[in-house]
This record gives sequence, structure tokens and C-alpha cells, in this order.
Amino acid sequence: MWDLIVLGIGGVGSSAIYQAARRGLKVLGIEAFEPAHDRGSSHGESRVIRMAYFEHPDYVPLLRRSYQLWTNLERACGRTLFHRCGLLEVGPCDGIVVPGVIRSAEQHGLPIERLTIAQAEQRFSMFSIPSDMEIVFETNAGYLLVEECVRTQIELSLQLGAHCLFGQRVLDWRSDGETVSITTDSEEYRAKRLIISAGSWSPDVLKLARSARWFRVVRKHLHWFGAESHPWSGAPCFFFEEPDRSFFYGFPKISEDGVKVAEHSGGESVLDPSIADRTRDQHDADRVNDFRQRVLRYTSSTTTRHATCLYTMSPDENFIVDAHPEFQNVVFVAGLSGHGFKFTPVLAEISLNLVCDGGTSYPIEFLRHNRLVTLLPNESS
Repeated sequence: MWDLIVLGIGGVGSSAIYQAARRGLKVLGIEAFEPAHDRGSSHGESRVIRMAYFEHPDYVPLLRRSYQLWTNLERACGRTLFHRCGLLEVGPCDGIVVPGVIRSAEQHGLPIERLTIAQAEQRFSMFSIPSDMEIVFETNAGYLLVEECVRTQIELSLQLGAHCLFGQRVLDWRSDGETVSITTDSEEYRAKRLIISAGSWSPDVLKLARSARWFRVVRKHLHWFGAESHPWSGAPCFFFEEPDRSFFYGFPKISEDGVKVAEHSGGESVLDPSIADRTRDQHDADRVNDFRQRVLRYTSSTTTRHATCLYTMSPDENFIVDAHPEFQNVVFVAGLSGHGFKFTPVLAEISLNLVCDGGTSYPIEFLRHNRLVTLLPNESS
């Protein structure tokens, strides 16, 4: 009988087993693939982390805690996982990104810089910024080494006595409100509590008929282009909103693969994440290359690497973290909608609060599943 079982050991799951082990819980993590695998969402070298959040102001308190937890993790492992290179955000004055960043910074007293195009291009010569754009720069932002974060939390959790099973696919789980039992393709396990952090497999793993309406899985493409080491090795991360509400983002040159660039908007729907197509999509590649040609100086058209990842989208693109509607000893985190990795430590902490303590002090009302009643027609709470 385990104190806690965690299904899915990606971004949230690896943090949950680590934090549970630090609490002294007897914890088991179960993962269908190998550690830090490339079939879900927590891979691809890097993820942006930022504080002045344009999506919703209530994310900022969660980010403050998440920043602390990433720092604590770095101290525990003695390695740098969060590189504070800054983030340049560019978009129309009447757009979503820049006005949202400014509102978030003003509401929460966060330091950002508002730059003119001349100032931005003087400091960051690798960008060619259209003349009708607004610009903000957040110094206390940067990128996380995504696979290293997952591996580190798994390693530390094992050192603390946690157990992890890899290559075991979950076939079923059951709860009577007091205990849970999990059946995999090789064994059955029992625990007092369960956290489900199954990423793009959540619609099936949650075993809720209506969860198919809660989530839409889309395939996203990541592209690396050849780039000059100077100035790209010292560049910030970047996020651009186009006038047509397309969004592109990328990272400095942090490996020999060059500069990583991707489109945040759009994406092709995926019916079964286990067999999602991983091949390069020409339409997506053309869109990203067009953005690169217009905006990113000192880069080449040579693609040095390509990868895919999956976004699990909620109806309003905000996360869902809550107790299971039928069982209070089961908590789930899902629908991170392509912007969740930076939050994974605090989402894991919230999950442990909910499943072990019965509640949390964090402001998560806007992330609970009952909000879907107003978002989806005929949805019952």
C-alpha cells in the first residue's frame, strides 16, 4: 500500500514524486515510456519561463512560487536549470501580448522595460522589428532546460526513497474514496491517494465521459536553424505576436543545433497521442521560415534539427488542476495548453496540497474544472 501513486512522470509528475518524497511519503511513479521521453510535451531542449503573464493575472502568484521552487531544485542538484537571459516580447499596441504583459506588471509590481524599436535593435541586433510594433523586455525571464529538469527531479526523488516504474502502460484505475488501485499491463498497485498527470493521454486516463470535451490535443513543430554564435549565443528568448494573431517564439543559440524557433498558435489535431505523426510538416516549416527570414538576423535557412511536441488544450487555454469530481483522493492536472512547463513545480505542490491536505491556499479558482460549465454548452458540474 503506497501513500501516493503518480500516473505520468513528465513535467508535473516528476515534480510531484520529488516533492512527495521530500514530504516523507511512500510514493510510486508510473510512466509508459522512458524518463524524459519525447512523445509528450516535456522535451525539446528548452522552455520559456516568464513572470509578467499576459494570459491571466492570477498566474503571477503561482509563478512567484514556481520561481522559488526552481531555485530550490537548482540548489538541491547543484546545477543550473533556469538560465535568466531575459525575454523580448513584441506585438501590436492593440494586441494580446504587450498590453497583457504591461497590465500584469502594473498589477503585481513587476519590473519590465518598455523599449522603442531603435532601443531594442541597438541592444538586440539579432532582431529586425517591424515599425508598427510595441516592445517590452523582461529581465527576470529566460529558459528552463526541460529534459534536465525532468531527469533531475526523478534522480533526486529516487535518492529520497521514491520508486519509479518506466515502460508500464496504465490499463485501468479504480477508487472507493479511501484507496485506489491501478492496473498496468504488467502488475496491479494500490495506494491511499492518486495524482494523474498524464498530459495528452488525460482524456482517456481520467475515465470521465465528458473529459473528451474538455481537451483537444494538437501537434506542434519545433525547428532549429543554423545561426552565428555571435550574437545569438548572447540573445534573449523572444515571443512575437503578428498582426493576424499568429504567435512565434524562440531561444538563443544554446547548442550546436542553433536557434530554436516555433509557432505557438495553430497546430494539427491529434486523435491518438501514442501514434501521433512525428514527421516534418511543410506548411508549418514554411510559416516558421518566413518568420525567421523577416525577423531573425544572422540565421540561415538550413534546418539543423526538427522535433514535435503535443499541446493538450483546454477550452479557455487555462490549466485544469482539481480533485476528481467523483473521488476526493484523486487529483489531476491537465490541459496545460502549451504554456505549462514553467508552472510544473507549483502545480505539483498544489496537487499534493489537494490530495494530502484537502485544500490549497493558492488562487486556483480560475483553474478548477467547474468553470467549464460556463464554457461548454450542456456541461454539468
